[in-house]
Amino acid sequence: MVRRRTLMKAAALGLPLATLANDDHVPALVIGSGYGGAVAALRLTQAGIATVVVEMGMAWNTPGSDGKVFCGMLSPDQRSYWLRTTTDQPLGYFLGIPVNKSIARYTGVLDSEKFPGIRVYQGRGVGGGSLVNGGMAVVPKRDYFAQILPSVDVASMYDTYFPRANAALGVNAIDPAWFETADCYQFARVSRDQAKASGYATTFLNNVYDFGYMKQEQANTVPRSALASEVIYGNNYGKRSLDKTYLAAAAATGRLTITAQHAVTAVAPAAAGGYSVTMNQLDTAGATVATKTVRADRVFFAAGSVGTSKLLVAMRAQGRLPNLPAAVGQGWGNNGNVMVARANHIWNTTGALQSGMPAMGIDNWADPAGPVFAEIAPFPAGTELWISLYLAITKNPNRAQFSWNSSTGAVGLSWQTAQNQPAVNAAKRVFDTINKAQATVYRSDLFGPNKVWGDDLTYHPLGGCVLNQATDNYGRLPGYPGLYVVDGSLIPGSTGVNPFVTITALAERNLERILTTDI
Repeated sequence: MVRRRTLMKAAALGLPLATLANDDHVPALVIGSGYGGAVAALRLTQAGIATVVVEMGMAWNTPGSDGKVFCGMLSPDQRSYWLRTTTDQPLGYFLGIPVNKSIARYTGVLDSEKFPGIRVYQGRGVGGGSLVNGGMAVVPKRDYFAQILPSVDVASMYDTYFPRANAALGVNAIDPAWFETADCYQFARVSRDQAKASGYATTFLNNVYDFGYMKQEQANTVPRSALASEVIYGNNYGKRSLDKTYLAAAAATGRLTITAQHAVTAVAPAAAGGYSVTMNQLDTAGATVATKTVRADRVFFAAGSVGTSKLLVAMRAQGRLPNLPAAVGQGWGNNGNVMVARANHIWNTTGALQSGMPAMGIDNWADPAGPVFAEIAPFPAGTELWISLYLAITKNPNRAQFSWNSSTGAVGLSWQTAQNQPAVNAAKRVFDTINKAQATVYRSDLFGPNKVWGDDLTYHPLGGCVLNQATDNYGRLPGYPGLYVVDGSLIPGSTGVNPFVTITALAERNLERILTTDI
C-alpha cells in the first residue's frame, strides 16, 4: 500500500510543467512521455538525475467548456484529434454511410497518422498512448517473447521486469463474479459464449483502468467514464494513465520537468559535449511559435515506434547522426492488427451500456495454422446494435521500413495494405468458424462500403529501431555514447498481445542496465 499512496499523493500534486528556454543545458532529456519515456523519467530521477521530458502533445489537465478534460466518443470535438479538421474514427461508417464529423483544428489527444498503406493511431499528450488506449495490460506468451527478442534473458523478464512494470502501471484484474452480472459487459459475455460454442477458449484481460471505480460507475455512485463511452479520446475518471503512475512518481522526486507542446526536430552532437536538441514550440493550432536548441548530456528517444524511427532516419539522412546503423528504420510492423465485426441475431443483445475497457479476449494463439489473440472490443454507441466487435492480433510476418525522401524532406513508411493479408487470413479462420457455428454474418458496413476487414489501421505500431540490431542489447545507439532508444521501436513488429506492458518491462530492464553501467 505504500507505493499506491505515494503515487496517489504525487498525482494530486500535479505534474511539474515548465518551458525549456533556448541554450538550456540538461543532464538528461527524454523525447516523449509514453511508456518508455515514463520509465526513463522515473528511473533517472530516482537515481538523482535531473530530467526533462519533452512532449509534442498537450498536458491534459484543464477542463473544457463542458467541465471535462476529455471529450467522449459520441460527441467528439476539437479535443479528439491531433491537428485534423474531421474526425477519423476506426469505424468510420455505419450502414456504409460515413459518420466522421467536422471539428476545429487543434492539438487533440489522438493522432491518426496516415501513410500510403495504413493509418497509425497514436496518443498525443503528457502520458502518450496511455491516454487513448483501452488499458489492456497483457503479458505476452513466454515462448513467443523468446522468439521475437532472442537476445533478452526470458527468465529475468518474467521473474523481475514484467512484475515490476505491472506493479508500477497499477494493473488490476476484474472481479469474475461481478463480470458475470454487470450490464456493461453483456457484450463480452455474448462473444465469449459464442466463441466457446464454436470451439475457442477465452481469457480475462487485466487492465490499468480501476475496476473498483467501474463498479461504482455501474452503481451510479461516481461520475461515469468507461461507462460513458470514453476511451479513444481519453478517460476523465478511473484510468491509471502514465500521468497518474510513472510520471507522477517521477515528479515526486523533485527532479522532473515536463515541457509540453514541443516537437523535437533534430538531435546532433554538440561542440561542448553531449547533444544539441532542436525543437519547435507549438500553439494549439499546430503553428510553430518558437524554435529553440538545448544541450543535453544524454538523450533518450521515446517518441514511439513511428516518432523515434522517423526522427532517427531523418538525422542519419541529413548528416546530423550519419553513422547510425543501416538497421535504423527497419523491422516495423503493425502487431498483426485487424478489426472485424459480426452481426448477431436479434435475440442476442449485446447491451446499450458497454464499458469502453475490454476485459476478455479469444485466445487461439496456439493454432499453428494462424495464431490469433482477439480482444472482445466494445461498441459503446449508447444504444443496442447487436454487433460483436473484435481487434484481432495475429502473427503477421510482414515488415516495413522507414526511409528518407529527399524531394519532400520527409520520412515515409513502406507498408502497404496488402501486407496485412496474413492477418486477415488468420482472423478469417477464427471468425468464419464462429459465424458458421452461430449462423451469423460479418458486418460489411463499418470500415467502408462492403468492407469486412479493418486492415488499414493499427493501434500497435512496433519496430523501426529493433533491439540488438539498430541498437545494442540495451537500447544504446552504436557510435553515439549517451543516445538511447527506450520505446516500442525496439520491438520487431509483433508481441502477439497488446504491447504496452512489454514496452514498459523492456524499458525497465534496459534502464536498470544503463543506470548501472553508463551513469
